[in-house]
Amino acid sequence: MASNINSKSARSKLLARREPYWSRIRTGLYIGYRKLVVGEGTWIARRQEDGMKQYRALGSFSDDRAYDIAVDAANEWNKSLEQGASNKVVTIEEVCRFYVENLKVRKTAASAADAEGRFKRLVYGKKIGHIQLSKLRATDVKKWFNAQVDLEDDDNDDEDIRKSKDSANRNLNSFKAALNLAMADAFVATDAGWKSVTVFKDVGKRRTAFLDMDQRNALITNCPEDLNSLVKAMLLTAARPGELAKLTVGDFNKSQGTIYLDGKTGRRTTTISTVARQFFTGQSKDKLRNALLLPQANGKRWVKDDWKGVFKDAVKKAKLPLDTVMYTLRHVAISELIMGGMDSLLVARLAGTSVAMIEKHYGHLRHHETRQKLDAVQMI
Repeated sequence: MASNINSKSARSKLLARREPYWSRIRTGLYIGYRKLVVGEGTWIARRQEDGMKQYRALGSFSDDRAYDIAVDAANEWNKSLEQGASNKVVTIEEVCRFYVENLKVRKTAASAADAEGRFKRLVYGKKIGHIQLSKLRATDVKKWFNAQVDLEDDDNDDEDIRKSKDSANRNLNSFKAALNLAMADAFVATDAGWKSVTVFKDVGKRRTAFLDMDQRNALITNCPEDLNSLVKAMLLTAARPGELAKLTVGDFNKSQGTIYLDGKTGRRTTTISTVARQFFTGQSKDKLRNALLLPQANGKRWVKDDWKGVFKDAVKKAKLPLDTVMYTLRHVAISELIMGGMDSLLVARLAGTSVAMIEKHYGHLRHHETRQKLDAVQMI
């Protein structure tokens, strides 16, 4: 029997019961409202065709337009079934797990392991993983995607952000591939819930700018005194700018020639060169133990928003390539260490990164050294 459930006041007069109060949307399609003793009621859709009934739970809606929202959801569900979608309720996590299993059969174990690793970090057991595929919205995917880029961490310089966006792009591609497979298998009729979410542009290629000695000196000369010190520290240590900005006088051990860094890869004690020890000795002169070692002129700690504009101005004045950023200095320092013959493990420890990263991005710098060693061996 049809009931008046299209207004909040009408629904408030209904008795609480397990059986929904039904209202016909049109022939073969109905919307039901289950009145609860306490709290918002729940909505359900019913579809009837050729004597067969199908149901879909729609959930609760606190909006005053709850009835209209429920009707829209019921119509969307009905349309998807008419287009051949399955009535089976599946979650995003289930979709991703099925995709991984499909990769094992259709592709390679390596590709399946790669996708599964991404989903374990970002989907399984997470909020987005619990969403029903039919209820996934582009806003859900955008929020999940953008959250993978941490713009608030001061240890993340421009290059760190670029790399995190590049990584997020790969995660999104795997995620959308899983969703596209679910659509191809008729678990959902449309890709409207994710099609409009696109990858970050121009983040796939790492910066490879290198500054020679004249360019470095020109940059240092054109930096204001406080930024000048931070720039020199980066070149002398290959550390991240956020790590160096946190340094206090107490983190510098003059007698041992070390600095104690605390950054995105954890804490580490780093040996520094004699020149670097002399530099930090000058920076620590007449300062208390808990004072910042490399502060701004106003005494505050550097954060990326403070150095970006000033550094960009210095780059222009020094007539350097415009893609030169603070991370370029770390790249330069690591490159010099590699070309100086230092092994990858030691460079990785000093820079606070992995050997794999060093070999991937800087291994090519060893070709000349390797060729010299090969030439010293007589083959034919």
